[in-house]
Amino acid sequence: MPLRKYQSTYFTLSMSSFSFSRHLFQKCIDQEMELNGAQNNGINGNFMYGNSVHHVSVRTQVSVNPAKLKSLRQRWNVRPSEMSKKTLNPIRAIVDGMKLTPNPEKPMIALSIGDPTVFGNMPTDDTVLQAVKEAIDSHKYNGYAPSVGYQKSREAVANFYSCPEAPLEDKDVILTSGCSQAIELAINVLCNPGDNILVPRPGFSLYKTLAVSMGIQVKHYNLLPEKSWEIDLQHLESLIDDKTACLIVNNPSNPCGSVFSREHQHKILSVASRNCIPILADEIYGDMLQVSRGEFCARHYRPRSQDSHELDQ
Repeated sequence: MPLRKYQSTYFTLSMSSFSFSRHLFQKCIDQEMELNGAQNNGINGNFMYGNSVHHVSVRTQVSVNPAKLKSLRQRWNVRPSEMSKKTLNPIRAIVDGMKLTPNPEKPMIALSIGDPTVFGNMPTDDTVLQAVKEAIDSHKYNGYAPSVGYQKSREAVANFYSCPEAPLEDKDVILTSGCSQAIELAINVLCNPGDNILVPRPGFSLYKTLAVSMGIQVKHYNLLPEKSWEIDLQHLESLIDDKTACLIVNNPSNPCGSVFSREHQHKILSVASRNCIPILADEIYGDMLQVSRGEFCARHYRPRSQDSHELDQ
């Protein structure tokens, strides 16, 4: 008759084919309490006898020794958290397990992940490589960096992206471990469980992966293929409600590869401003653009195998 709750409470015991006396029942409880570091201060109960199933309601006052509460868990039962159960990255589920043998007679056009370096594109500049080597050899950066990044590094980023219309300082910059951590940090800052965010469809799957794991609803706004994957602004605005915490805009687009015109970006800003919705701007591919006739367009890089790092005009 194991008793596992040692507080001032009612116990309900079910017993089959068991006859006992008040003395025997009291003794069982005392032994159980002693084993688990508790003392029984007395019981009051109604007892029924017989060989069928009986229910005994017992009121007992128990004082518990806190030092012995750890002994209540007598076997391993480690369970995954609710957050982990909600976390799924569908892209990784596909790509990480993909094992294909390309046709040797045809050139492969890889449409898997958004990392141009995997196939020899966008090689790191020699100046960057040399700077990294010098930093390692200096032994000045072997310890933990500040959680927001080194100040000189943040100053460099701020100076690069600052403009008269939106001046930046180092205090405005936080360096993260890749864009994925930046997105996670931004969603955590802007959203509470029960809020919703607006994300593009088609779009980067990580937005949903992170949001759902945090108890945040994801609403998808459509991109229009017949308009070079521009945002369906009417559909976008129809999704906004009082629980909308932010609008995610991915430009240039992953996976579509499209680049919004200046005019379309102004229209997006108008929707966000009119509804007082902050924009989480995912512009990870922004530095792969060049300006042509006042508009942004995608740059084209030759792979390293072609022995050229110049832009292919």
